[in-house]
Amino acid sequence: MKPFQLTYTAENPGLLRDALGGWGISKRTLASVKYGGGQILVNGAEVTVRHALEKGDAVTVIFPNEEHGKGLSAEDGPLEIVYEDEALLIVEKPPMQNTIPSREHPFGSLANIVAKHFNDHGIPSTLHIATRLDRDTSGLVCIAKNRHIHHMISLQQQEKKMKRRYEALVHGLLEKEKFTITAPIGRKNASIIEREVREDGQFAETEVCLLQKLAGYSHVSLQLNTGRTHQIRVHLAHIGHPLVGDDLYGGKRNLIKRQALHCTELELIHPVTDERLFFHSSLNGDMQSLI
Repeated sequence: MKPFQLTYTAENPGLLRDALGGWGISKRTLASVKYGGGQILVNGAEVTVRHALEKGDAVTVIFPNEEHGKGLSAEDGPLEIVYEDEALLIVEKPPMQNTIPSREHPFGSLANIVAKHFNDHGIPSTLHIATRLDRDTSGLVCIAKNRHIHHMISLQQQEKKMKRRYEALVHGLLEKEKFTITAPIGRKNASIIEREVREDGQFAETEVCLLQKLAGYSHVSLQLNTGRTHQIRVHLAHIGHPLVGDDLYGGKRNLIKRQALHCTELELIHPVTDERLFFHSSLNGDMQSLI
């Protein structure tokens, strides 16, 4: 399996360590390169991070191959690939599939199937799922093929350069056409699963846009500005409009047997080429039929 590598050009003289930090390579990634079998080359010769760079030097970082965790089995299964290159894999997750295995659903997750895809195509990476979706939620998922790429995507999320948009059906008729929910989210006392809005929670922000009013329901578009667990579900329940089908947070399942939530758009900057990428996904049939 050929290791993943990136090459940079030094724009100014200075220590290699500082240049690597400027290119977004974290201390953790550097440690994995140093102790995990990777290499750092300057003009083809192996060096340490204390090397003094000259302007125009070619710096190549060869990242060590990664292995799946022992608890993750590679399984055959359908995989709908939207985009793939040496750094990224964008896929469509169907409803009623875990993103990663759980105690209740140890097999058949998206991670299990992607692990088989990586094995079949000689991709030396563990699973770096950058945008997880709940089991019920369908739509676009972003997977990094390398620890460094995952780090770069995480930075984009923190800096709000990555955008994720969803469509959902909620109970009740929204009065405002556009508004933002800003309310901190934390784990609910005595529950390992359920979250709630609470003062000591983590900052969370969701933008809401009304698309259309239906008979007792609203079809909405949502943009996540933060990525808290169950964020959309908690925020909508908090304002009295829980997701249709989300019985954990007050929704009813008389119309659909899962939460009516789909990740329709994913926008990010490619962590290697700096190209802005945009992906769109149409609603699943069950949500389309409801609308």
